[in-house]
Amino acid sequence: MSGPRHADRPSHTEGSPLDPDNLEVAPGTLHETVQGWVPQLASEEELRMALEKAFDYRGDVTLTLKDNSKIEGYIFDRVLGNSLHDSFVRVIPKDANKKVKIAYANIAALSFTGRDTAAGKSWEAWVRKYWEKKANGEGGLSLEPESVE
Repeated sequence: MSGPRHADRPSHTEGSPLDPDNLEVAPGTLHETVQGWVPQLASEEELRMALEKAFDYRGDVTLTLKDNSKIEGYIFDRVLGNSLHDSFVRVIPKDANKKVKIAYANIAALSFTGRDTAAGKSWEAWVRKYWEKKANGEGGLSLEPESVE
């Protein structure tokens, strides 16, 4: 690579400040375990924080509405508004093929009832499991992902 486009691009030689072997490595993302958690929803801020965690959760949650009805399902979307009345979650109920839109203002309680389908399935866990199998002499190892269930 030469010419004006690459003339001021730094070289990546050993010992240079951009040497990948000498760069600082950041730790991976830590995922909070919320499976089974039933948050207190005493304030608007607590409700918003709990629903944000529910949106990031990879399992089903149970929402108890203020009319005492319950909806168990997967929260796949949310709309953040200025108030609880114009903020919504969108849920795919466990027992139906329709999508339901629920205002934050109608939610009385929330619990993380479903299994987190991605728990323990980090890249690091997969690599560790792969090398354990390889060390034990197991055949048929593949780079193809395992079934979710």
